This record gives sequence, C-alpha cells and structure tokens, in this order.
Amino acid sequence: MQQLCVGLFGTCGGSTWRNKFIERYNNEDIMFFNPQVEEWDPSMAAIEAAHLAEDSVILFPVLAETYGLGSCAEVGFSILNAIKLDNIRDFVLLIDDRLDEELMQDAAMSKESLRARALVKQHLKKLALSNVYLVDDLDTMLEASVDLYNAAKARIKLQHLNLHLRA
Repeated sequence: MQQLCVGLFGTCGGSTWRNKFIERYNNEDIMFFNPQVEEWDPSMAAIEAAHLAEDSVILFPVLAETYGLGSCAEVGFSILNAIKLDNIRDFVLLIDDRLDEELMQDAAMSKESLRARALVKQHLKKLALSNVYLVDDLDTMLEASVDLYNAAKARIKLQHLNLHLRA
C-alpha cells in the first residue's frame, strides 16, 4: 500500500544533505521519512523497510562523501519495486561519479565504490523506467521530489474520487 511520503534514503553517516530538504518539506507541509538518526539500532530496520516499500517518492543520493556501497545495494532493491506494474511510485537517484579525496586513500574500497557507482548508473540508464529519475545534483533532486510529491498527492486524490464513483 502506497503512503504519501518522501523517503530520504541514500548517504547517511555525518552527511547533512537532508537539512535543506527537511526545511523545504516542513515549509510546504510535505510528509517525509528521515532514516538518519543519532542512535540507530536493528529494530529500526523494519521501519526503514516499510518506508522503502511504501513511500510514494523515494530519494537515493549516493554522494562523494561516503563509499556508498550499502546505498548502491538499496538502489537495486528499489528498482525491483519500481518495476512492479501495480505500484505507481517514483524514485529519484543521484550517484556521484567521484569520491572525496580522503576516501581515495583506501585504494581497495575506493576502487570498489567507484565500480559499483558506475555499474548502477549504467544499469539505470539501460532500464529507462518512466518512474525512475537519475539527476546530477541535490538541487535538481529537491525540486523533482517536490513535484513528484504533489503529483502523487493529486493521483491519490483522484483514486479516492474513482472509488466513490464505483460505490
């Protein structure tokens, strides 16, 4: 079941990319889920999984400030959901092609991260799904998320109208 909400997945850790998004969403009364918390524990995995499976708009920035291997894996799971024909949800992805300089010091990790990023981007481009958007920067991601949230809100309203007409 779809819920009208923007899921703020992707790069976590000490990242602050969500701050600008949360400020905008609060100003525009947009519902959102932020999985980044001070003290994460395994019991929170079920809540995250539910939002990943049900939120109407899912964001996945894989930024240069982390290796992002976990985020790349989650992108794959999200795309499986995007392919479901009975589930109209939108996914906005941003995958940086580079890593911050300090992450490049670990040659094995940086090589694997850059490999995973390149593979995920190429697979996304080949899929060409109408509900998956690959953007180049966080500003574009923010604008797309607001537009897609409003579209989902209108779609849900029309679905309720359609249910009343059938009753």
